[in-house]
Amino acid sequence: MKLSKPTVGPIVGYTTSSDARVWFRGQFEAVVGGYRRCFGAVQWGEKGKPASTKQVKVGKLSPNFDMTGVYPLTGLKPDKEYEYKVGWFLADADLDSARAMPQFDWDALETYSFRTATDKVSATRSYAVGSCRYLLRLFGGLIFDDRGDKTFDSILRQHEQNPISAVLMIGDQIYADDLNFVAPDETLDKFLARYQTVFSQEHVSRLMSRVPTYMILDDHEIEDNWPNKATTKDMTTTYPHAIHAYQVYQASHSPVFEMDSSGWITGTPTRFWYNFSDGCADWFVMDVRTERIWNTDPAQRQMIKKGQMAALLAWLSDGSGRAKMVVSSVPFIPDLTSDADDKWGAYLPERTQILDHILKNKIRKVSFVSGDVHCSFTAQLTSPSDPDFKVFSIISSSFFWPYPHMEQSDFVLKGALTVPATAVNQYVIGKASQMYSTDNFARLDIAPDGVTVNYFGRKGESLGKAVKLAF
Repeated sequence: MKLSKPTVGPIVGYTTSSDARVWFRGQFEAVVGGYRRCFGAVQWGEKGKPASTKQVKVGKLSPNFDMTGVYPLTGLKPDKEYEYKVGWFLADADLDSARAMPQFDWDALETYSFRTATDKVSATRSYAVGSCRYLLRLFGGLIFDDRGDKTFDSILRQHEQNPISAVLMIGDQIYADDLNFVAPDETLDKFLARYQTVFSQEHVSRLMSRVPTYMILDDHEIEDNWPNKATTKDMTTTYPHAIHAYQVYQASHSPVFEMDSSGWITGTPTRFWYNFSDGCADWFVMDVRTERIWNTDPAQRQMIKKGQMAALLAWLSDGSGRAKMVVSSVPFIPDLTSDADDKWGAYLPERTQILDHILKNKIRKVSFVSGDVHCSFTAQLTSPSDPDFKVFSIISSSFFWPYPHMEQSDFVLKGALTVPATAVNQYVIGKASQMYSTDNFARLDIAPDGVTVNYFGRKGESLGKAVKLAF
């Protein structure tokens, strides 16, 4: 049985010490009354082991999800390199019959590899993080700018020389609202086409096929500053289409979905936030977009729902002893000097609740990792109430933005952090690092005693000295 190469992908998603999720897309073929059935197949095994040890998994690629599928690879060993191949085929058959097809011809397919997570809780981990990969695509794709793809080539080349454990894409993986007003995507087919174009770029595709990749949305997957300017039409048409496409291309291979006893992901997501661990690092990836409620009255605003807040606070207090890395697509701290309604500074009660919880429970090793603002730097928060209290902010943006970037004057980088008038505790922002107002990504090397942050330009050049954030 001949297998065809994926039309998009593969992407290695959520990866633990014992399993990994591989996502890819097949192809539609129209027939009278619908589409031919499309099936995907994955072959995998530990690198260097005999071919007889390889396993194969066959499943349906659903037309309801743009003919994509997620294939959990199970029974893996910690911190080992695995090779895999993926392909798809069309057949007028049910799933059981497809799985009984004659032996697949794997020879024409590319071999990919990835490394599983470690099971050693003190092991250092390295991550490439960033956000905001702009790609202008208008008028059916006739006009576009793919310069941003070079950033992912730089990340992959660095990985080949000095391996990274995973990539975190922390918002604005697509810009569905090109230039905010020119031909924004509003229908499902346009959102899906946007993802197909962006995720098929040469270098980002190669990177995601080899390094576990975690994603969370920000506003441009839907609409600029979502939901601050949302109309009733946006809520009832644009939003459902945008979120369905987001589930297909970003959330589906994340920890949001559970895996059942037969080794397949299952269920319908009721949330988009999630957490995972690897070595000495615990990650909580927040959803600060789809749970928002905007109101001109600050007392009526909501950044996240109570369920997400409770889960975050419990996770912070779980006593793991690992570095606590909290992803927020928009900066948690510091505040902006103007036009700050989109950030945490406009949601003071919730931000203060999180900080007070960290302070009260003497939680250490906490860092907030953000993007969004088209510049990169680190900062530190302290409190006069506890000399040992430290919370770090690590901001990395943008992967590519061909317009003016933000600068130091756009942020409040020292002095008292704004809190509600009723707040009991005070916090002080300071120790801001050098700011890089150019396209870049960050490399975070996380150890039990701190995080080392290095920023690299789009072409891979170092942008300055490493920033060492000591726990």
